[in-house]
Amino acid sequence: MSIGLSEQELLRRDSLKQLRELGINPYPAEAYEINANAADILANYEKDKTAYKTIKIAGRIMGRNIMGAASFAELQDATGRIQIYLKRDELCPGDDKTLYNTVFKKLLDIGDFVGVEGYVFTTQTGEISVHVNKLTVLSKSLRPLPIVKRDDEGNVFDGFTNPELRYRMRYVDLTVNPEYKQIFINRSKVINTMRNYFDSQGWMEVETPILQAVHGGAAARPFATHHNTLDMPLFLRIANELYLKRLIVAGFDGVYEFGKMFRNEGMDRTHNPEFTSMEIYVAYKDYVWMMGMVEECLEKIAVAIHGSPIVKVGGHEIDFAGPYEKLTMYESIQKYTGIDVSEMTEAELAQTCKDLGIEIDDSMGRGKLVDELFSEKVEANLIQPTYITDYPIEMTPLAKKHRSKEGLVERFELFVMGKEIGNAYSELNDPIDQKERFEEQLKLAARGDDEAMAMDDDFVRALEYGMPPTSGLGIGIDRLVMLMTDQSTIQEVLFFPQMRPEKKKIELTAEETELFSLVKEGEQQLLSEVRAQLADWSNKKWDTTLKGLTGKNILKVSKTDDGLFLEHK
Repeated sequence: MSIGLSEQELLRRDSLKQLRELGINPYPAEAYEINANAADILANYEKDKTAYKTIKIAGRIMGRNIMGAASFAELQDATGRIQIYLKRDELCPGDDKTLYNTVFKKLLDIGDFVGVEGYVFTTQTGEISVHVNKLTVLSKSLRPLPIVKRDDEGNVFDGFTNPELRYRMRYVDLTVNPEYKQIFINRSKVINTMRNYFDSQGWMEVETPILQAVHGGAAARPFATHHNTLDMPLFLRIANELYLKRLIVAGFDGVYEFGKMFRNEGMDRTHNPEFTSMEIYVAYKDYVWMMGMVEECLEKIAVAIHGSPIVKVGGHEIDFAGPYEKLTMYESIQKYTGIDVSEMTEAELAQTCKDLGIEIDDSMGRGKLVDELFSEKVEANLIQPTYITDYPIEMTPLAKKHRSKEGLVERFELFVMGKEIGNAYSELNDPIDQKERFEEQLKLAARGDDEAMAMDDDFVRALEYGMPPTSGLGIGIDRLVMLMTDQSTIQEVLFFPQMRPEKKKIELTAEETELFSLVKEGEQQLLSEVRAQLADWSNKKWDTTLKGLTGKNILKVSKTDDGLFLEHK
């Protein structure tokens, strides 16, 4: 008997063997050409019944009702589910009834892929169905799917709802919970609508490096790696900004990129270590122009998905039609705290944060302190689309100095439902100013700020060749999709979110079992006595190590790749 297989898995492997013995290939190589799908049939059959006299459709068996010489089954393809009807003597017109009596009734299971040929009809109960004349096995499923039950009102019972299992096994999740597919269909609409809008303006989609020698373009901690051939460190990009601006220097009027970014930081309901961002740069524009462009673009996206610029999100009706509210950074802090921080020194800002119960540390410069104050006291209040503008210069090393306000830069961030969705600048194109800003970042890094930007000498050199006035924008696609699909966690809008390694049960060897017994016997003794006992066993040169050994009572010992791990009360 195979170790670790359930009874159902063993039965399915036996069915697989029997199919092969009958001369049926359970995994055929030939293409199976289809000419219909479930959604099209259900939507259009009543309008033109003559169009469905000869169809081929394929999908998973998701339910069966076997009734002797005739049976019903539910077939699920990429578009939905449809009932199929199989009659033994029509499926097997000759004397050999094996395909129906043995293959369909006994050897096929829920989850198997099949192709069927036949015609569409309406049953006596009024259900549009496919009358099957020919059945082809396309793929045998060796693991049983979770059985999700739905009643006539659409209520779900025994659902596959555990978030960790759903995200880890998305292939199961989207099979038994097909309603979640719409999230990802809408995600595609978000990207395609944005792309089509940009292309209509004459801006060009480009690609820039993911592996970068200098991690720049944002304040974030990078993932580091090493290139063996070049014998040099490299970083997964935290942003593509500096490469896209090099292309503006090269003479393109507008460039944009949809791409993965990587930041070696925390994970929560709005953060994933890798995420999708769209960045666009348009020459001869400024951040005021960019606000209008963003409003037009987001309204188009909302209409493409919902047919209206108004989107229901978390109990709120968010209106993506412009114009959006505008507040400067300092105005927003004063509005929601009653405190004017615009003229405060770094020390005064630090004290203000402490007075408000905001956790800070000595590595934070003036920009970081303002950012912490804003994040803690303002962000959550920004429900409707709101532009926060005119940031302190210390917060934004890549934006142009404000044309009329000393100490500020021309930057905005777009906030919706308390979260930042987009970030835009009038781009800094003064190479001398840019180099000085990078040098200030190096000072912050020396103070311990691991999110400070690195010096990018080549980017400064590019600016020295001249970059026209430019406006740039970055939008987090994952967060935008969360808004447009009313999802509260980023994991729901990612096919495969980052997760911890799956815990697998590992069998203990005979020697490890004996060691486990020793530990159990000594669990009531003092820590030093337990260690003394274990020291005797180390002479046997086992590869097992013990992790987490303390003087507390031991609950259980489990095995990991590092050895035995002790769990305590």
